[in-house]
Amino acid sequence: MYIVTGSTGLIGFSASEYFLKKNIKVIGIDNDLRAYFFGKKSSNKWKEKRLKKNKLYTHYKTDIRDRTKIINIFKKYSKKIKAIIHTAAQPSHDWAIKEPLTDFDVNAKGTINLLEAFRKYCPEAPFIFTSTNKVYGDAANFLPLQEKKLRFEIKKNHKYFKKGINEDMSIDDSTHSLFGASKTSADLYVQEYGRYFNLKTVCFRGGCLTGENHSGAQLHGFLSFLVKSIVNEKKYFIFGYKGKQVRDNIHSMDVVKAFHEFIKKPKKGGKVYNLGGGRTNSCSILEAINLIEKISNKKSKFKILKKNRLGDHKWWISDNSKFIKDFPNWKIKISLKKSLEQMVKFELKN
Repeated sequence: MYIVTGSTGLIGFSASEYFLKKNIKVIGIDNDLRAYFFGKKSSNKWKEKRLKKNKLYTHYKTDIRDRTKIINIFKKYSKKIKAIIHTAAQPSHDWAIKEPLTDFDVNAKGTINLLEAFRKYCPEAPFIFTSTNKVYGDAANFLPLQEKKLRFEIKKNHKYFKKGINEDMSIDDSTHSLFGASKTSADLYVQEYGRYFNLKTVCFRGGCLTGENHSGAQLHGFLSFLVKSIVNEKKYFIFGYKGKQVRDNIHSMDVVKAFHEFIKKPKKGGKVYNLGGGRTNSCSILEAINLIEKISNKKSKFKILKKNRLGDHKWWISDNSKFIKDFPNWKIKISLKKSLEQMVKFELKN
């Protein structure tokens, strides 16, 4: 039995379906806060309904900020829990500015609630945390970047050019955004529980996580919302950097398979891994627009705003080398083009 928080979100839903197909019981914890964050159109209720059709799935409409209820769930299933996959979060760089306390309580307080329940009732299980590259703040913006026709690019002779940014990048002396700060707090707690209590905890610092099951919104879910906008002929607003900001995109299923590799051979001591699409799956917003237009055969409508998001990355490509070294059976299988084809197909169908 696995516990999955944020079980109707992009990664949580993919994880739930993946392990249910392997006949593993899943306890899903999700109260659809996404609808509160981004509006009814971004609600994940449709995924909750889909999961509930599987007899191996049990759903709790529980808020991870509620320590008592979280403790009770872990206590109830303590002898059966074999893994915890924590994906629940306030995920938006911008939304956090509206309600900083809510952002912190969900991301940081919610995480420590889960860590304590895990430590008390199922300490032998691996604890997987979906962290973010925002823990590094905007340090990447101070790398030697060059402006090209459609993207920002790092100089070819730089150590990060070929594989991307590794875990050696400092998390200090940079602007994280409030969201980045709350996620960094959670990230550090996950590490420290692994070290202090000798537990099998891991932080996966994700790049741009994507896929056809994403309920993308303007404030979160870049590729998903961009696909929705183009397919439905809606105007898309790009926040600064001339639309040349670069992201490495990784499909949710490749993320979940990385989780599975860790679960099969978990390591103690608070491990940390960057996890993204790498150079092969990287693109700027302008490049993504061109790809989606070709796949969907639809013309985009977009406007580039002058002001960028505070602390936002100009260029980010994740180096997955550390994880691949520890778990050599894992590799990215879904290309950026394949991800976009699936997303366009899904949007046209629905």
